[in-house]
Amino acid sequence: MAALDGMRVLDMTQFEAGTCCTQSLAFLGADVVKIEKPEVGDPGRGRARGETIDAEYFVNWNSNKRSVTIDLSHSEGRDLLIRMVKHYDVFVENYGPGVIEKLDIDYEVMREENPALIYARIKGFGTSGPRANHKCMDMVAQAAAGAMSITGNPDGPPMRPGPTTGDAGTGMQAALAITAAYVQRLKTGKGQLIELAMQEAMTYYLRTAVSRTQFGSIPSRRSANGENPFMAMYPCAPGGPNDYVYIMAVNKRMWDGVGKAIGRPTLMQDERFATPAGRYQNRRELFDLIADWTKSQSKQAAAEQFAFSGVCASPVNETHELFTDPHLLERGFIKNIKHRDHGEVRLLGWPARLSESNVDLVASPLLGEHTDQVLRADLNLSDDTLKDLHTRGVVGNEELARERIELAAS
Repeated sequence: MAALDGMRVLDMTQFEAGTCCTQSLAFLGADVVKIEKPEVGDPGRGRARGETIDAEYFVNWNSNKRSVTIDLSHSEGRDLLIRMVKHYDVFVENYGPGVIEKLDIDYEVMREENPALIYARIKGFGTSGPRANHKCMDMVAQAAAGAMSITGNPDGPPMRPGPTTGDAGTGMQAALAITAAYVQRLKTGKGQLIELAMQEAMTYYLRTAVSRTQFGSIPSRRSANGENPFMAMYPCAPGGPNDYVYIMAVNKRMWDGVGKAIGRPTLMQDERFATPAGRYQNRRELFDLIADWTKSQSKQAAAEQFAFSGVCASPVNETHELFTDPHLLERGFIKNIKHRDHGEVRLLGWPARLSESNVDLVASPLLGEHTDQVLRADLNLSDDTLKDLHTRGVVGNEELARERIELAAS
């Protein structure tokens, strides 16, 4: 069985921080039901921008979920959600400040219906403090947490990092907190409220940088790719924008390995590089010696030779190269799935491997695909009742509507 088999999650998330959280739970076996606005859905789908099929962005963050469309601004729609909550263990939301309160579905309201509910909220700056009402997205959280201040060249401006750890990093922490609360509930029977502020969550990934602040007395400085030739990025053939190898040699055995890899086994006996002071003073010469060799190698060949010599190293993979990486392919990390609109696509897998739990990757749901299925099962609604709710716009089932259109067209 899957590790979280039996956990049911009501997912009112959008974009990435919340969707990462609920997808993580789904990958571990939870039944995740995504509540979306009829016709539009999660903004990450791209419908608000006029896209007619789900964006690749949405497909990547919403695997293994079911989609139900309910108009929560309609009193009957809100009533449906309130009635549903008693059938779920977890509720997750990451809407902007005040939205949940406006809909009158906050923790106190939901807890009245289900006292054992685990209610998780992801906000940019939390629900208290001077910035509680400020809007926030990934890179704003990264700026607020200090990530941009340590990224870039020392003599240049702060730089936006590439990975979206402000969102996804917060989402993963939320999933961990929810799982911990679920384990606690198994012991006590009590639910609880969980809150994550993206600014605070992002600081967890800066603890190494913060360790250079003398406990908050001075700022960490930007160092770009660093000044240490043994922890550096090296150009490779044929000289494309990402034809680089990165090495991280952290002790004498690895330093000797660098010399061995580049055909200079006595490199560390050179008086210029034999001491820490000498290596720092002559760092440019040391870097050039290593670069002269790497420029003659492909990034893959250079990384293999460094690894063979006992040095931590990797080619600087471009994002599309992940999908053809021989190592990831052999480990089964790249998944091929069929999506209704996109056809057969390749997606990245779930990194945690549990020997006693396995969940196959399933394509992200189409908007409203499971509305009738879930409402029948959770609330025992009849076909006539569902038809009436559809007619009056209380719920949507865009997937069924599209099937009827396609059938008529054929």
